Amino acid sequence: MTLDADALIERAKFIISPFDAERAQKGLDRVLEKDADGALAAVLATQPKARDLLYGVFGSSPHLTDLAARGPARLAAALAVDPQTRVDALIAEARALETDDEADIMRRLRLIKQEAALVIALADLSKAWETLQATDALTRIADATLSAAIRFTLRQASLSGKLELADQREPERGSGWIFLGMGKGGAYELNYSSDIDLIVFFDRARARLADPLEDVDLFVKLTKRIVKIMSDRTPDGYVFRTDLRLRPDPGATPIAIPLEAALSYYESMGQNWERAAYIKARPVAGDLYAGEEFLKELAPFVWRKYFDFAAIADVHSIKRQIHAHKGHGKIAVIGHNIKLGRGGIREIEFFTQTQQLITGGRDKRLRGRATLPMLDQLVESGWVEPQARDDLREAYLFLRDVEHRIQMVADEQKHTLPDTRDGVENIARMMGFADFDAFAEALLARLDIVQGHYARLFESAPELSSTGGNLVFTGDDDDPGTIETLSKMGFADPKMVTATIRGWHFGRYAATRSTVARERLTELTPLLLEALAATENADQAFLAFDKLIQKLPAGVQLFSLLVSQPRLLNLLAGITGAAPKLSATISKRPRVLDALMEPAFFQTVPSEADLRERLAAQFAEARSYEDALDRARIFGQEQKFLIGVRVLTGSVSVAEAGAAYTRLAETLIEGLFAEVSKEFEKAHGVIAGGAAAVIAMGKLGGREMTAASDLDLMLLYDADPMAESVGGERKLYTPQYYARLTQRLITALSAPTAEGLLYETDFRLRPSGNKGPIAVSLASFVNYQAEEAWTWEHMALTRARVMAAPPDFAARVAAAIRDALTLPCDPQKLKDDVLSMRRRLEEAKGSDNPFEVKQAPGGLIDIEFIAQYLMLLHGAAHPDIFSPTTPLALCKLRDAGLLDAGAAETLDAASRLYQGLTQMLRLSVDGAFRPADSPRGLTEMLLRIGDSPDLSHLEALLSETQKKVRALFIEIIGPVAGAKISPGELSDGGPPA
Repeated sequence: MTLDADALIERAKFIISPFDAERAQKGLDRVLEKDADGALAAVLATQPKARDLLYGVFGSSPHLTDLAARGPARLAAALAVDPQTRVDALIAEARALETDDEADIMRRLRLIKQEAALVIALADLSKAWETLQATDALTRIADATLSAAIRFTLRQASLSGKLELADQREPERGSGWIFLGMGKGGAYELNYSSDIDLIVFFDRARARLADPLEDVDLFVKLTKRIVKIMSDRTPDGYVFRTDLRLRPDPGATPIAIPLEAALSYYESMGQNWERAAYIKARPVAGDLYAGEEFLKELAPFVWRKYFDFAAIADVHSIKRQIHAHKGHGKIAVIGHNIKLGRGGIREIEFFTQTQQLITGGRDKRLRGRATLPMLDQLVESGWVEPQARDDLREAYLFLRDVEHRIQMVADEQKHTLPDTRDGVENIARMMGFADFDAFAEALLARLDIVQGHYARLFESAPELSSTGGNLVFTGDDDDPGTIETLSKMGFADPKMVTATIRGWHFGRYAATRSTVARERLTELTPLLLEALAATENADQAFLAFDKLIQKLPAGVQLFSLLVSQPRLLNLLAGITGAAPKLSATISKRPRVLDALMEPAFFQTVPSEADLRERLAAQFAEARSYEDALDRARIFGQEQKFLIGVRVLTGSVSVAEAGAAYTRLAETLIEGLFAEVSKEFEKAHGVIAGGAAAVIAMGKLGGREMTAASDLDLMLLYDADPMAESVGGERKLYTPQYYARLTQRLITALSAPTAEGLLYETDFRLRPSGNKGPIAVSLASFVNYQAEEAWTWEHMALTRARVMAAPPDFAARVAAAIRDALTLPCDPQKLKDDVLSMRRRLEEAKGSDNPFEVKQAPGGLIDIEFIAQYLMLLHGAAHPDIFSPTTPLALCKLRDAGLLDAGAAETLDAASRLYQGLTQMLRLSVDGAFRPADSPRGLTEMLLRIGDSPDLSHLEALLSETQKKVRALFIEIIGPVAGAKISPGELSDGGPPA
């Protein structure tokens, strides 16, 4: 017999050294006795490797010996060809089967399965194939044989007049009869002696039945016939055992369920274990299109949009129940359950699937069926460390090999190692180990590794007690032990705490009305109290948390999340203690906590491209223009919250916070301006040849925004002033067109909607302030800056940046701004105007409180005025010194030799200190900061920014810094005291600070 180039025997990499040599020889002799035509003997005569391979296989597996004895010629042919080619041919044979005889199809399918089982076993045992090649081949054989049974059954039903086929050649197409493969079958991961787990549905809208009123009875009968064809044992064996128990409520439902009944069940009563089961669900046979459509419709049930830690408790309880069975509670070798036992295959699958459930709703890449590719994706998505993935992958493949060999011995659907040492040693030899001890060492090492990774992820159930003593909140009376425990923990009013928690358990808030929510809250309470007690004022922090859950519409998701993630609980306690403004956001939008669970949340800040993509996705889902405005507000508020949390936790420095808030604002302005323009054009068309630009001013322009910043903006346009809009329902002339467009933009940014406020906007820095038009033509802007602008307006212009504009027009506007800033100026007038303005601001808004770092003498305004004064003074000769960001401007001035290096260093350090304190204070409190009332969390953050041991030292540092800055202000510009206040209508435009 001629061997193929990729023949199984040529590709074999491993030969079993059988544990029982006598059984091996008897098995080989028995098979050769059946070799009537000598085909197998001929192969063995020319291929000594084939004899060694079969000797090891027959010495290890009575089942494979039986299969070989049923057809030695078949075995000889299998050894001489590529196993993949042979399996593909068997699949094609199954798909081509046509017969009207049930006994005939049952026999032929069993013969196909026999040969496939032999080929796949030999390829697997010899390592001609890798593990997953074997599981894939087993699954494809199962799909093909099941499909053949379905085609036969449908044709028979058609011949008897029970139904009409949409396609005679492919009866299953359009039949509405859906077979979903669940578990390993759905994921192409069948084990060697696997059952096939199926759920059978039928679609009344697609099925063409003679009597639609008998649809359930008919499809139940047809399904029973499939089970018989596939599972009944005959002299030729069986094809695949089938298990239909994963269907909805199997004790009360038929084995074939109408599709609408299934959807109703999952939508109203579906459980978390069923969601986990559907991760691997796949239409494997029958009406594949209808099956795919059903899974699409079911996707929201399986893949929830937001993080779903409520599922973990259920999944974990299933695993605990599995462990409760005898023999599964400890790691062993003899009799150990490789699938369900500690460190087994199920733990690897649960490790993967639970994390898929948690985040697959947000990340579609995590919706795959197969275990190992999803482990890879979990690494790529940042949920699992590469080392954990590598450990689990290697263990998974090893354990699947062990599982296969356990089943190959006697073709039993079992997962436990033999209960004798000799039996285990037989498995060890099939795995390539010399003896029991070597195998046991390798197995235990992998089980330990799997259990370690699994335990770190799941096995942490909070106790309903604390290290400090009792914590009991049932009944109407206070438990004395609980009062004592709370007092020791640091609560000044423990009776208030117990009364409040009892109120939670009575369901007095919407968030605690469901039984599940209260159960989760019971688990959470000890951890919560410990986290809150760790804050400066435990009672205040507790009341803040109570206020948070008062406003929650539902609590189970948040409580489950906090139970599963103690780190997040500590963070939340810190937020309620240090930044009440942020906790108010959580109350309104608890889903913002989802993002805190992203593995990369604390390592990265969304880039401008990331933000644009996310906002665009929100707009793409908007049902209307008004919905788009609401979505922008939700997006903006949530992203502000996330920046704030990053600042609080130190994962974003206060120096970086200004840029982060600014990126967010820019994204929203650009996105909303595009949405506004599209909506506006529907009503008023476009101005032919016109262009508009949104200009950022103030802190937005300087990329120094805080959590509380408003938007200083200006809109410039260029178009024929006499032109009229074209294409809309109502035409407008150019000035009116851009004025109304600007008003629409202001409304989009600042009007309160049902989702709240986005930003306050201020357009007073435009030419002529409130007295001028709301939208300004570029020509008017240029003329105004050259002929009429006040000095303070040129100072404000140093912070101007073009944001939203067509590229060509953006370049023209940027050039116009630069030209205005580099106009020749009178140095003495410039100095007088700057001093006059600083004195005016000091008299109107000045403060002697060092923590008022913006307005205090020597504060932020002094630094900004110095930079702006020097840029305007020297800009004509040094046009490269301009920067809208004050620290960068100081650097450019220093590098150009226009600012002493020592002075630049002092101003830069002061600016960073002031900006840092401003960021934290705007994030945490409204109004003036009063050190005596500062929560400990906020105080610690301020001290960290100022590198000070306590508030008195920080206050002294601020006073000293402000003196240095004011001294430099006097040295560079002049004294503020005594400066003449020049006329100028600052009230309409306001100074640039």
